[in-house]
Amino acid sequence: MSVKILIIGACGQIGTELTQKLRALHGVENVIASDIRKLNIDVVNSGPFEVVNALDFNQIEHLVEIHKIDEVYLMAALLSATAEKNPSFAWDLNMNSLFHVLNLAKAKKIKKIFWPSSIAVFGPTTPKENTPQYTIMEPSTVYGISKQAGERWCEYYHNVYGVDIRSVRYPGLISWSSPPGGGTTDYAVDIFHKAISKNKYECFLSENTKMPMMYMDDAIRATIEIMNAPAEKIKIRSSYNLAAMSFTPNEIAQEIKKHFPDFSITYSPDFRQKIADSWPASIDDSFAREDWNWNQNFDLEKMTNDMLVNLKK
Repeated sequence: MSVKILIIGACGQIGTELTQKLRALHGVENVIASDIRKLNIDVVNSGPFEVVNALDFNQIEHLVEIHKIDEVYLMAALLSATAEKNPSFAWDLNMNSLFHVLNLAKAKKIKKIFWPSSIAVFGPTTPKENTPQYTIMEPSTVYGISKQAGERWCEYYHNVYGVDIRSVRYPGLISWSSPPGGGTTDYAVDIFHKAISKNKYECFLSENTKMPMMYMDDAIRATIEIMNAPAEKIKIRSSYNLAAMSFTPNEIAQEIKKHFPDFSITYSPDFRQKIADSWPASIDDSFAREDWNWNQNFDLEKMTNDMLVNLKK
């Protein structure tokens, strides 16, 4: 029996690659992509696509009913840097879209939900190195506040209504196939594009700003693995810490120089520096490794190779 999947926010940085991967796994006709506009031609043309506003409960409910949806991946969100410019809309989108799918699951109209959280749930008072799964969480950004509140609601709906919701706290995500989406870790994508096109890069963070990062291939795999794990293995219903590598702008620049010896980087920190400073430098994800056997494939060197090979194409 094939599973029917709805991806909300399918044209975003993660949604784009998640859609392609899930279609490859489950069959094109079983994965319904949706977004507020037809923002990505590959996603729109590669299988069923619906225009939907994540803030409109009736639209989502209608899609779930007509397509007989079993699982929803809710990827629609306003990310850290963008959310700071429009706090009330960010809160509205990030929270109400979550309530819509939680309430559909509570009403037994869908069986399983994936909702992404983020390292933005942590704040300046959180231990910076090897940030534990359970620790002080006092986020200082709109995005982080919405994600932390979302985690609490996910756990509540699981405990009180038995909703099968699964979540990971994504670190900064790096991908060659889709452009950055307005996050504080975007420099780690942009730097590769500029290395190839201009052989130089001006970074909006300072050179020693260390942050947890992950290659998109690993992030997509983690997303699918947590959704495929038996329910009894998923012991944390707020959101799992997830880690792969941590590095600074200087370290990624040195790695790029192995491929482009004349590459140069300058630093001009902007408002995103303050956001980055409030986040962890590295993450302890031992619960994910233990509960559902998470393990990353890419480190900085391997990722840099893969990024440059694919971008040069």
